Amino acid sequence: MATLEESFPRGGTRKIHKPEKAFQQSVEQDNLFDISAEEGSTKRKKSQKLPAKTKKLKIEKRESSKSAREKFEILSVESLCEGMRILGCVKEVNELELVISLPNGLQGFVQVTEICDAYTEKLNEQVTQEQPLKDLLHLPELFSPGMLVRCVVSSLGITERGKKSVKLSLNPKNVNRVLSAEALKPGMLLTGTVSSLEDHGYLVDIGVDGTRAFLPLLKAQEYIRQKNKGAKLKVGQYLNCIIEKMKGNGGVVHLSIGHSEVSTALATEEQSWTLNNLLPGLVVKAQVQKVTPFGLTLNFLTFFTGVVDFMHLDPKKAGTYFSNQAVKACILCVHPRTRVVRLSLRPIFLQPGRPLSRLSCQHLGAVLNDVPVQGFFKKAGATFRLKDGVLAYARLSHLSDSKNVFNPEAFKPGNTHKCRIIDYSQMDELALLSLRTSIIEAQYLRYHDIKPGAVVKGTVLTIKPYGMLVKVGEQMRGLVPPMHLADILMKNPEKKYHIGDEVKCRVLLCDPEAKKLMMTLKKTLVESKLPAITCYADAKPGLQTHGFIIRVKDYGCIVKFYSDVQGLVPKHELSTEYIPDPERVFYTGQVVKVAVLNSEPPKERMLLSFKLLRDPEPKKEPAGHNQKKGKAINVGQLVDVKVLEKTKDGLEVAVLPHNTRAFLPTSHLSDHVTNGPLLHHWLQAGDTLHRVLCLSQSEGHVLLCRKPALVSAVEGGQDPKNFSEIHPGMLLVGFVKSIKDYGVFIQFPSGLSGLAPKAIMSDKFVTSTSDHFVEGQTVVAKVTNVDEEKQRMLLSLRLSDCGLGDLATTSLLLLSQCLEELQGVLSLMSNRDSVLIQTLAEMTPGMFLDLVVQEVLEDGSVVFSGGPVPDLVLRASRYHRGGQEVESGQKKKVVILNVDLLKLEVHVSLHQDLVNRKAKKLRKGSEHQAIVQYLEKSFAIASLVETGHLVAFSLTSHLNDTFRFDSEKLQVGQGVSLTLKTTEPGVTGLLLAVEGPAAKRTMRPPRKDSETVDEDEEVDPALTVGTIKKHTLSIGDMVTGTVKSIKPTHVVVTLKDGIIGCIHASHILDDVPEGTSPTSKLKVGKTVTARVIGGRDMKTFKFLPISHPRFVRTVPELSVRPSELEDGHTALNTHSVSPMEKIKHYQAGQTVTCFLKKYNVVKKWLEVEIAPDIRGRIPLLLTSLSFKVLKHPDKKFRVGQALRATIVGPDSSKAFLRLSLIGPHKLEKGEVAIGRVVKVTPNEGLTVSFPFGKIGTVSLFHISDSYSETPLEDFVPQKVVRCYILSTEDNVLTLSLRSSRTNPGTKSKVEDPEINSIQDIKEGQLLRGYVRSIQPHGVFFSLGPSVVGLARYPHVSQHSPSKKALYNKHLPEGKLLTARVLRLNHQKNLVELSFLPGDTGEPDVLSASLEVPLSEQEERKTEAEEKDQKGEKKNQKRNEKNQKWLEEVELPSKEKQQPQKPQAQKRGRQEHQEPGSEQERVSKKPKKAGPSEEDDSLLDVYYREGEEDGEETNMLSKEKQTKPAEAPRLQLSSGFAWNVGLDSLTPALPPLAESSDSEEDEKPHQATQKKKSKKERELEKQKAEKELSRIEEALMDPGRQPESADDFDRLVLSSPNSSILWLQYMAFHLQATEIEKARAVAERALKTISFREEQEKLNVWVALLNLENMYGSQESLTKVFERAVQYNEPLKVFLHLADIYTKSEKFQEASELYNRMLKRFRQEKAVWIKYGAFLLRRSQAGASHCVLQRALECLPSKEHVDVIAKFAQLEFQLGDPERAKAIFENTLTTYPKRTDVWSVYIDMTIKHGSQKDVRDIFERVIHLSLAPKKMKFFFKRYLDYEKQHGTEKDVQAVKAKALEYVEARSSVED
Repeated sequence: MATLEESFPRGGTRKIHKPEKAFQQSVEQDNLFDISAEEGSTKRKKSQKLPAKTKKLKIEKRESSKSAREKFEILSVESLCEGMRILGCVKEVNELELVISLPNGLQGFVQVTEICDAYTEKLNEQVTQEQPLKDLLHLPELFSPGMLVRCVVSSLGITERGKKSVKLSLNPKNVNRVLSAEALKPGMLLTGTVSSLEDHGYLVDIGVDGTRAFLPLLKAQEYIRQKNKGAKLKVGQYLNCIIEKMKGNGGVVHLSIGHSEVSTALATEEQSWTLNNLLPGLVVKAQVQKVTPFGLTLNFLTFFTGVVDFMHLDPKKAGTYFSNQAVKACILCVHPRTRVVRLSLRPIFLQPGRPLSRLSCQHLGAVLNDVPVQGFFKKAGATFRLKDGVLAYARLSHLSDSKNVFNPEAFKPGNTHKCRIIDYSQMDELALLSLRTSIIEAQYLRYHDIKPGAVVKGTVLTIKPYGMLVKVGEQMRGLVPPMHLADILMKNPEKKYHIGDEVKCRVLLCDPEAKKLMMTLKKTLVESKLPAITCYADAKPGLQTHGFIIRVKDYGCIVKFYSDVQGLVPKHELSTEYIPDPERVFYTGQVVKVAVLNSEPPKERMLLSFKLLRDPEPKKEPAGHNQKKGKAINVGQLVDVKVLEKTKDGLEVAVLPHNTRAFLPTSHLSDHVTNGPLLHHWLQAGDTLHRVLCLSQSEGHVLLCRKPALVSAVEGGQDPKNFSEIHPGMLLVGFVKSIKDYGVFIQFPSGLSGLAPKAIMSDKFVTSTSDHFVEGQTVVAKVTNVDEEKQRMLLSLRLSDCGLGDLATTSLLLLSQCLEELQGVLSLMSNRDSVLIQTLAEMTPGMFLDLVVQEVLEDGSVVFSGGPVPDLVLRASRYHRGGQEVESGQKKKVVILNVDLLKLEVHVSLHQDLVNRKAKKLRKGSEHQAIVQYLEKSFAIASLVETGHLVAFSLTSHLNDTFRFDSEKLQVGQGVSLTLKTTEPGVTGLLLAVEGPAAKRTMRPPRKDSETVDEDEEVDPALTVGTIKKHTLSIGDMVTGTVKSIKPTHVVVTLKDGIIGCIHASHILDDVPEGTSPTSKLKVGKTVTARVIGGRDMKTFKFLPISHPRFVRTVPELSVRPSELEDGHTALNTHSVSPMEKIKHYQAGQTVTCFLKKYNVVKKWLEVEIAPDIRGRIPLLLTSLSFKVLKHPDKKFRVGQALRATIVGPDSSKAFLRLSLIGPHKLEKGEVAIGRVVKVTPNEGLTVSFPFGKIGTVSLFHISDSYSETPLEDFVPQKVVRCYILSTEDNVLTLSLRSSRTNPGTKSKVEDPEINSIQDIKEGQLLRGYVRSIQPHGVFFSLGPSVVGLARYPHVSQHSPSKKALYNKHLPEGKLLTARVLRLNHQKNLVELSFLPGDTGEPDVLSASLEVPLSEQEERKTEAEEKDQKGEKKNQKRNEKNQKWLEEVELPSKEKQQPQKPQAQKRGRQEHQEPGSEQERVSKKPKKAGPSEEDDSLLDVYYREGEEDGEETNMLSKEKQTKPAEAPRLQLSSGFAWNVGLDSLTPALPPLAESSDSEEDEKPHQATQKKKSKKERELEKQKAEKELSRIEEALMDPGRQPESADDFDRLVLSSPNSSILWLQYMAFHLQATEIEKARAVAERALKTISFREEQEKLNVWVALLNLENMYGSQESLTKVFERAVQYNEPLKVFLHLADIYTKSEKFQEASELYNRMLKRFRQEKAVWIKYGAFLLRRSQAGASHCVLQRALECLPSKEHVDVIAKFAQLEFQLGDPERAKAIFENTLTTYPKRTDVWSVYIDMTIKHGSQKDVRDIFERVIHLSLAPKKMKFFFKRYLDYEKQHGTEKDVQAVKAKALEYVEARSSVED
């Protein structure tokens, strides 16, 4: 960086020495480099050479000199005009305006509304809302001094004080108004402002009409990272942009703001610039046209000419310019009328986008004598040459005190004047001078010059109600508040002070940045000779000074001094005599004399006294004596010290060898925050500490530091001693001196200090500064800014700025240092006399101990005894029990994890993998998975998964790295990835390692039930208010109070003196009716009389006995029960310490009244309170026998409700009662209980859990009274089931879910009896069961849980396939079959079975799948069926086209039936089943199906005349799979099943009888008729009657399909309003291609269906539209459509027709119809969504996006989110998934709590995204702050997803997060 002298000289000693030379101004800047001012010499050299060469034509010379003078006249305010475009530099940034430095020492102002339109809109929005907008930056955040900006002069005016004011505008619309869209060209350098943030970039306002400018995110990344500190660009941010590419003739331009592109941008001829649109700040290539003494004339862009005045020549090249020289120049300004272009050749302007680096002048305010004039400009001012050769400039108005006395002759070159430097022009790098006497003699020039406490003279300007304004300088005014107008409060100040009076004031406060000056006229303060206190550091104990009282309180007076410094005079220091009421003695504004008692600068606190007589330093001699000794110690010196005594805050020590007393604070004992208190605890008097650093020394008080980092910095010379040695970018080691809300102050060893503001304190978001750092903490700071003058510096503590090299190395170094210090502590302990302490010092992590369990505590942790010394405390946490059940007296082997050196406790673990450590050689640098076992503040101890070795790793990688968000914090049990740095445990007993990336961490598996930690005790905040106050109440006292607040289980009452009491719900009524809420009986504000029955300690939540010393600090527990108020009282049992004792008084089976506190969703239990100190839990399964209640317990139970519960027993580990609402919970044989499925084992059965950890099993044979093919289909984990307990042998519960057992009263039919042993079976019995396995000698077949039969192969099937493998294929395990018992052998427990059709009456188990010859009878049957199928196939082909018309018909809710999925295999196996048997099973177990948006195959219904055979079904299903387009289908949203039970009915239908009997057998029948005997005729008659009754039954069967017009007529008569029947009737005609008949049926239906059945009618209209679309003309369709619109809701009809057009691929018609709809139904979002989907299906994504924009303009704002979400959903399904994600993300950023949008986003991502995407979204959504019910929904979804797609580990991780959420919530809930 160039020195100030180098960058400020203004061009040699010789310049222009002829008085007639008048330099002229034509300057404008856009480049950003330091400019040295040597131009003057250039011009002088030129002026010397030119006359020598051209001595002829002197007259010509004079004329040219005159014209040149005019041409190069420098700018003045008069030469500016409105509309002039000019380059400026930001000089100051205020809240509401910018001060802009213009060329030639001019200055202008930009108002906040002239930045850009978008910014002004935001400001208006903020004003309207009356609260600050989050995304609106203030001007100081958008602009910084030094920035170059393109301005346009918006107005020229005169201020109140008569000064000329230049108002500017930065608005791109004004600056770039001269450009048009057509004039834009690639490569142009423009300025613009950010107008909005979009998904993929920013919209930039460049002010050109008809042009939208877009800055892609990629092009902005470099700028954001380098210039914007990584923050996104905000609205109003000012940018220099390059046009990269253009579209649509300048309609859309793409911009770039890359530094390299902007800084090298040149304006070229190709860009077609003209004098009309030339902009300031453009860099051009130019050619010197003419060199004159006043500047240069340049030729640029081929046709244009411009001027460069002497101020803007390149200082380094001044004097070397020649004609035709090629140069680069920057356009400074363009005059709109004269078209004069002024340019600059200064290098700083030749790199656009770079700010000016030099912003101020070193000698600002200095008065200079005998300064010679360099040149004079009659319209602008004069230049002067300062002593160091640098040029300075004075404006015309500053050359004299007034225009009247101005004499131009006095400013001939060489004349000298007295002047003062008043300002600095950044654009010209010139000091600005003033020759005015008033300014030269002014006491102060700027606010910065005025210091608090200074006495100043001023002139009264005006007197206002808020105070008196006093002028104290040319540009400065101060305020004297009313309180400070005199020593006493004045009522009429205008009588004493008059405008124009001179007054002498004293400065109270001066804020130069805000230009705020507060003063006092109190005579005592103004004339006080006592030292003024302007900062807390000035307040030394004993100092006496004057101040003024600002507040009088009952505890004392608050006295204020200068710079807002204030202190407290406590009541006892107000006077030597006691003052009971200070407010009567003192008053606000009173001037007082005080003595300082104590001052704490870091805390900004001060203690004062009005007692001035006592001697502040009674012991002067010892102080002086100490001071002498202290002189031997220098700041920064390393010394050895000896501990003298310990204090609360540190160690009093003696510095060796002279025993000078000094103080070593606890925080300065170590770099590690936790090790400081540890060293303080174990160091004792007499211990010696080496290499201790002297931090400061004042008045004999020596402060020391032992931080190794600071000691190393001082030794290495990395500690600057003064501000001149400090430069931005330096890394310094220091410590936190104090913490403020706005940042932290850091002190360095030399005593220098700086501020780290909140914004650059951390890379993470800082909510509270105290969360990130603690006082005394060692930190590394990077200097970002230094102000030598004010002796201030700004620091950054961000890790990204203060990196110390490789993180792993730093992490290891910190860990090693920490452990080394701990070893030092252990060595201190080993020198103690205590055997216990010495033993602790010898214990290291990893040691094994054999211990005895002493006690298991309530929290699940274990305390051991039997250590090496008797009093040693050894404990294992609940986690480190390792899930083991332990009891007192057990012997256990444990491993030491850590020794707590403060509490003197040893933490051990019982985990088997740690205790049984494996011996394995480890490699240095190898990576291992480990589990965190113990956490310290700065390091963690983990165990390697492979071996069990204990490893230490640092939790921080930097001294500043101390803050972790909760989500980043490690937890015990969490998995981490570690890289080993040592392979042998040293003296610490630990291996050392560094942690890998956080991404490799794994969550801790959720705890088992036995390990669950109870929720934290919830505390009502209202109860903690009064806990500090003591009370004198005792148990039994009667008190009166007012109800403060009412909670569900207790009422908070305010008693006298502000004491808070509590009434529990159980102590309000004597008899509480079940279901009521007793607390609702009391109302807030009501006065109640109560009796004290106990006192609860809010720290331990225990009820203390009255004899307890802390009883006076308890919250009184009260009772308002009438019986207790009248007859005496019962105190709570407060004497038993353990809550376990209290619950022992309750017996199992006892009934109690309890009050519901909350429902724990995760643990699935109700938490209740029986009494204030007795709590209980009711597992959900014991709350009701009703499944409805169990599904929604929150609807049945409300918080605070009284419940009657039965005690089941005490909880084994907690002080809770186990309760039940359904009577005693006894899991004994014969009982019925409610359980929850935990596991489903295929072909085996279920595992069911009951409350309190009991488990039972359900066999496959006890699932139902009727076996099914898939018995376990409906059972999933967590399903609630009703169970009957069959047996409890061997502590295993055997259960049954059969309704005959669980509900014996219903007497349901038992289709499949229970077979528990061979005794339950009889020979010849027909039984069903499940195939067990295929063996060489037959098929094993399970008949019951423990009964297995055998069917030998001859009895399995009448076919004998050659391959036994076929049995395995067609008789899989678990297949349901019917078998007949052939033989029983009770002795051998053998059951022989047969599956043959002849025995069972069922079809052959293999006939459906094997092609083998059949018997004659079977053959005939099959032929008949085949013939029938052929006929059916013919019909099917004929019907295929006719099906298409019936689509998208909505069925009314009452017609909804569940469709039957055709299962080809199932039908194949059961093709010859008895009529009705399949029908029965179908009706008993309908399959569920629901509509789905994408895949409507579940709803596709095939209309067939009848299906008889599984093969037919199979064939059709194959056809459907291979040729979906050919399969005509009727889509029904309700899923109506056309073919329910067709299989079972076909054998009974009349057509079958005809085809099988009459046709084939007619002739033989006639031939043999005569020969029949009477018996045969009788048999025939009976057969005919049977056949007739069979036909009648078939006709009466509701499931039978109609087959003729008569059938349909009969059906529609019985159900005239059923649209489905009418549609089937139409379909029947269409199959016969009778279109007119189908139309007639539709018309008949429309007349017949009741007018109330709107949906039914609409279904028919839709069918008619379909029919006309397929078979009719456009005219007939239009007519039907118009009628339909007339009779129905128009929108529905329009939508249906649009769908019909789309499906029949009439896209043109569909598009026209949608456009009609958009006009007619523009307020209906469904129309916009359907049209968007239509366009996306047609691959018209662009059009769809336009539709979305139009929709948002037309629809009300409340619909916007839904519409956007729906369009995003459509994008996922039909368009671009990435765009869909962007839409969702954008929506959720604005509406983060729209759970419906989250849910859809999750669904879509599951369907279309990767698993990582899905998990990322779930992770985000479970960290939202939503209602518990909504969070439960998302956790359940996450869990279901992981169960389906993740591993067991993933599932457990989700459960852990859910548990964590619930526990976190329960801890903060009331």
